[in-house]
Amino acid sequence: MKEYDKLVRDKIPEIIEEDGKEYEVETLDDEEYGEYLKEKLLEETQEYLRSREIEELADVLEVLKSILDNEGKGLEELEEIRKKKAEERGRFEQKIKLLKVYE
Repeated sequence: MKEYDKLVRDKIPEIIEEDGKEYEVETLDDEEYGEYLKEKLLEETQEYLRSREIEELADVLEVLKSILDNEGKGLEELEEIRKKKAEERGRFEQKIKLLKVYE
């Protein structure tokens, strides 16, 4: 038996069952779900940083979408905020690294 304490995609129990294994799950309330989503975001981000695989970025995006859904927001709202910040503060296209600010 291997124990876990992590959020998994919805079809994972079905995949485990198809593999002939038994499992235990629980359904989280919205507050717990929000906390586990934060942990999942960190997990998926770390996996991307290690692997540099685009599939991991897809997982990061899925978690971000789930966080937004759980908070009653949408990708459209996030994109509008991103655009506004890009307009006001710029993007990261010029690859600028800040070294010092003299006062």
